[in-house]
Amino acid sequence: MNPPFLHPNDEIRILTPSGAIDPAFIDGAKRILASWGLNPTEGAFARNEYGRFGGTKEQRIADLQAALDNTNVRAILCSRGGYGVAQIIDKLDFTKFKANPKWLIGFSDITILHNAISNLNIASIHGIMAKHLTELPANSEQVQQLKNILFGQLPNYEIPTHELNRTGKADGKLIGGNLSVLVGMIGTSFDLPYEGNILFLEDIAEKPYHIDRMMQQLRLSGALSKISGLIIGQFSGCDEDPLMKMSIAEIILEAVKGYNYPVCFNFSAGHVDYNLPIVMGETVNFAVTDSYSTINYKL
Repeated sequence: MNPPFLHPNDEIRILTPSGAIDPAFIDGAKRILASWGLNPTEGAFARNEYGRFGGTKEQRIADLQAALDNTNVRAILCSRGGYGVAQIIDKLDFTKFKANPKWLIGFSDITILHNAISNLNIASIHGIMAKHLTELPANSEQVQQLKNILFGQLPNYEIPTHELNRTGKADGKLIGGNLSVLVGMIGTSFDLPYEGNILFLEDIAEKPYHIDRMMQQLRLSGALSKISGLIIGQFSGCDEDPLMKMSIAEIILEAVKGYNYPVCFNFSAGHVDYNLPIVMGETVNFAVTDSYSTINYKL
């Protein structure tokens, strides 16, 4: 289920549930959101800094809970990722949010919130946050596509072919996000229902053997046997390791070699400037051909 799309003057609240952020990026994001005709506000503790975190656990919980519960807030923009949502996710009450859903935007550590919301059968947006909204050109595709989604126009993407792609077609709910964050939720109530769904993965600054370990954990847990398709985004700052005898892409493909669903590499989403937004928890048509791959939303 999609939350209601936005209209002019709707309130969008900026929160910092994970790592602390330079307040200038909150100011920049508010300027862009206001230029879209929205009413950007911020959580009481959005500018706080408590070590590496955007406030104490209690402050971050308070800001998230207030935004989840407030029916005037029509969307939530997480200011950045980093680390911290795992500390507080089980302290949140989604009862009022489920009755009055709103869009949540972010990526990286925000994967945990996407998981929680997807498990409620509510869609959310894996996309750019305050820093990119501040620094990217206002007419860049990443910025415009995020605006389009919020106002009711879901994207369709065509992705150039990759030599390791595996062809095929699948329909399913799009789930996933940051690989290391996702794997950290296995065995918890915030793990994902993988059956029949299309899994998207990205990561940053992980060693290839770490990536292999996490892919093997997904395989051994049974998750990779249940999905209907796999979309691989950007693995930024992950230097290849010749001692692994496989590239990172080959490591990922090796983990799913026993299954015959479509696999697409090099989708431009993740820890890169060209981070295209995708709607998590929404059904997509996913197709991989010898020439290109497509992700189309079924609306």
